[in-house]
Amino acid sequence: MARSRHVGERLRVGHNRTLMPRSRPPAAARDQTLRLRPWQRRALDAYERSERGDFLAVATPGAGKTLFALTAARLTLPVLGRRIVIVAPSRHLKRQWVEAAERFGFHLDADWSPTDRLPADVHGIVTTYQQVAMATREIGQVAEGGLAILDEVHHAGDELAWGDAVAAAFSPAARRLALSGTPFRSDTAAIPFLSYVGSQVVPDVEYGYREALGDGHVVRPVYFPRFGGHMEWTAPDGAELSAAFHDPLPRSLANQRLRAALSLDGEWLPAVLGHAHAQLAEIRTARPDAAGLVIATDQEHAQGVARMLRERLDVRATVAVSEDPAASHKIRRFAAGTDPWIVAVRMVSEGVDIPRLRVGVHATTTTTELFFRQAVGRIVRHTGDSGRSYMFIPDDPRLRHYSDTIAESRRHNLRSKRQEGEGHSVPQGREGADDQLSLFAVHSATATDGPGDLADIFASHDEPEVPAASSAESDPALVIDLGSLPPVGSKATPDGRPARRERERQRLRNSRLAREIAGITGLSHAQVNGELNRLAQVSRVSEATVAQLVRRAAAAEGWFAREQRRRSA
Repeated sequence: MARSRHVGERLRVGHNRTLMPRSRPPAAARDQTLRLRPWQRRALDAYERSERGDFLAVATPGAGKTLFALTAARLTLPVLGRRIVIVAPSRHLKRQWVEAAERFGFHLDADWSPTDRLPADVHGIVTTYQQVAMATREIGQVAEGGLAILDEVHHAGDELAWGDAVAAAFSPAARRLALSGTPFRSDTAAIPFLSYVGSQVVPDVEYGYREALGDGHVVRPVYFPRFGGHMEWTAPDGAELSAAFHDPLPRSLANQRLRAALSLDGEWLPAVLGHAHAQLAEIRTARPDAAGLVIATDQEHAQGVARMLRERLDVRATVAVSEDPAASHKIRRFAAGTDPWIVAVRMVSEGVDIPRLRVGVHATTTTTELFFRQAVGRIVRHTGDSGRSYMFIPDDPRLRHYSDTIAESRRHNLRSKRQEGEGHSVPQGREGADDQLSLFAVHSATATDGPGDLADIFASHDEPEVPAASSAESDPALVIDLGSLPPVGSKATPDGRPARRERERQRLRNSRLAREIAGITGLSHAQVNGELNRLAQVSRVSEATVAQLVRRAAAAEGWFAREQRRRSA
């Protein structure tokens, strides 16, 4: 397909329909208007030109991959006329995708079970890579002929079974849109549906941190205050050791040194938290809702960090750990609030959207480059105001190396761990596993010097902190009126309530009415639900459309009213 004379001038759907975005949508439709960033417009053009079924977009965290992907989905699904399946790395991100998709008119189910048929008024599902491995055939049936969006697609290489399952489940899909902010791994696992030249993946679109910083109003410049230290500890074999961060050590001892520094029993971590909190307090004088993130090692460590913040700095912190079933709710509440600190373990390192984060503390023994880059990505999102972000890190050689090179646009390189270099890739969780029941003990950990050089690794102090927005951003071709795009079916109630929320409301309504009928009639819940399903002509509540749920509830109210009249007669 020939490229337009003006980049982003028009939206193409299929091969025969052209849609012109409105530069000034009417007031009634402005809440349906989106403004794309130039890179998103370029990515959409490339996506629509592509004749391949597979497309990989690599963009730095905070650049807006979700908005790009959902806009692409809005253009794709009306043409395909089938379902959409989104695969996310975590349960929390499933909810985040569902909520973002509502603005585009999509009704997605994050709680779908392989034992259920998807309701006819639902566009698709949001699942995880782990769930794909567990229900490969069923998810493949949903995706057949439709669109698959693989968020943070590098996770498809986390385990061999995951990669095999992704390949099997989504081969029947008509199109596959893969997204990643860090398209590289420290192992040799190839990722399904990506194109490789030699050992290196080739994205269809790539938008790095340096480009985003140069465009202005996309990401913030990030600084890395580094703290040295001197640690003394007993190794797992009983040996008494001491070392500073600048002392050269083999990887196993470097891991022990880092673990000692981050220990709740030493003074290194309280000193770093104090500096980080002071930096956050300074930022909050101009931006009162600015927040900080501490990435802890495990659940016990996270609780200890929160206790340290409370007892030493008189500040209460939200704790979000993967073992806590309420973690997603806590993250959403924190994101919408003004509290200063959140302490997390494997919950806020990737994809989670808390735009007000400005300060981070890397207090985890996980030292992979992928994890580090994702963690930094949480604090660089631009929110319209000027200012830098700060990631406080131990002066560990590995983390120092990552912070010195984070501006580079890295590609997924299928290098062996030996090629990565000694000590530059430590599998997540490995550090603590060998020592859990060992003689490892921390005797002391002190910060021997203040924060390292705060020179910005991306721009000198003489350059503006946040470049002015590009003139391209005023291009009317970057404006999309969702109301002008091909319809995907009405998934909202007459009062405008999203169908997902109406479905939840109707399910609760049906559940309450079934309990009341069981109580007044003496029938079992199974008997009541069976009769209501028959009256509404549905097999299961989980498979019912919103209209069927409304009809079922009306039948239940009528039944309950009749029983009340009978009892009062």
